[in-house]
Amino acid sequence: MEVRVDRDRCAGSGLCVSYAPEVFDQSEDDGKVLLKKPLPGTGAAGAVRAMAARCPTGAITVHGHGHGHGPGEPSAPREPSGL
Repeated sequence: MEVRVDRDRCAGSGLCVSYAPEVFDQSEDDGKVLLKKPLPGTGAAGAVRAMAARCPTGAITVHGHGHGHGPGEPSAPREPSGL
């Protein structure tokens, strides 16, 4: 899994740091998200995915995770094809 952040979209709520402090931090200058580990281990996967879903501005995205999604593809469920 790869984590990406868009600091321009970040509102500085700090939720990400409370969910996954080993992956996220906040800038002392502007309070916006800082990405400590763009490739976190599987132990942080659940917290990182939860945070990406709960980020109030959508500034955090998760790509790939080894369960059928390629490394550059978003992890959102796909619609079945051929229906």
